[in-house]
Amino acid sequence: MRTIWWDGDKQAVGMIDQTLLPGRLEDIEVRSVEQLCEAILSLRVRGAPALGAAGAYGVALAAARSEANSPADLLDDVKKAAGVIRAARPTAVNLSWGVDRVLKAIDEIEGSATADEIRAAALAAAEEIAGEDVATNKALGEVGASLLEDGDVVLTHCNAGRLACVGWGTALGVIRSAVAQGKKISVYACETRPLHQGSRLTAWELSEDNIPVTLICDSMAGMIMRQGKIDKVVVGADRITRDAVFNKIGTYTHAVLAKAHGIPFYVAAPISTFDLARSEKDVEIEERDPDEIRRLGNKQLAPLGVPIYNPAFDATPLDLVTAIITERGIFRPPEMPDIE
Repeated sequence: MRTIWWDGDKQAVGMIDQTLLPGRLEDIEVRSVEQLCEAILSLRVRGAPALGAAGAYGVALAAARSEANSPADLLDDVKKAAGVIRAARPTAVNLSWGVDRVLKAIDEIEGSATADEIRAAALAAAEEIAGEDVATNKALGEVGASLLEDGDVVLTHCNAGRLACVGWGTALGVIRSAVAQGKKISVYACETRPLHQGSRLTAWELSEDNIPVTLICDSMAGMIMRQGKIDKVVVGADRITRDAVFNKIGTYTHAVLAKAHGIPFYVAAPISTFDLARSEKDVEIEERDPDEIRRLGNKQLAPLGVPIYNPAFDATPLDLVTAIITERGIFRPPEMPDIE
């Protein structure tokens, strides 16, 4: 099962609507860049690797839907769309990475290609990114599985499974690979307030795969670590700079708790998530709608006049990270992969 794909018959991007899970598993068709950006902003599609594919498919969609006949006019349409897509979520680096990689494929043939050849090149690059993601995550999973022992209990935060990728997953991909090797692994999934990606998505994924999972509130992590119930913590990442890991809000808290209790804290992320030209201070933290905290559906949870701070991500300093798991191997900070 893929999270996002290209529908050639309809000239549209298909994706699982993650806002409907776990109640319903349904697909949606995305036929415009505006609809794609809405899907990204509303978290119908989310997770760093999946956003990379979404960015890539968005450029291909813009090219396919453009009515331009000349290469110059088509490129103008595509580049305008690329800027809109990039801005949809500023913290996750994979979104702009996917956009830029497709634009590079177009640039390589610019000047000699017809409009239709540009459209074909954009789609081919997007499909390549999507296909690579599954292979990359399976390679990452095999690497990371070596860090998990038979009988381990793993804590994870947010959703870094196949729903966060095109397929397989990063943090959950490590767990899936360990289980596929015959290891008995069980998981504690934090609910991940305020949008409950852990309870809605991670618990659903693991249940579907018959991997034992127990759901907890985010604030319970310290207690169960102190009780000796957690052997490892494995999370994903939305961006890794030269001094910090950016991931779903709450990750930093789990890293501090893991350090205090002597528990290994692992980050699972593909090379495309690394942004080593930047440091923590250079990265914009996305702030989301206060109503995500103020309301639950139609129910009001907080006074309307109370100010609300709702950052989507936090930064975990690398000195709290035991190791970073990638498709190229395991890196123990301050060691970092060569991504030149």
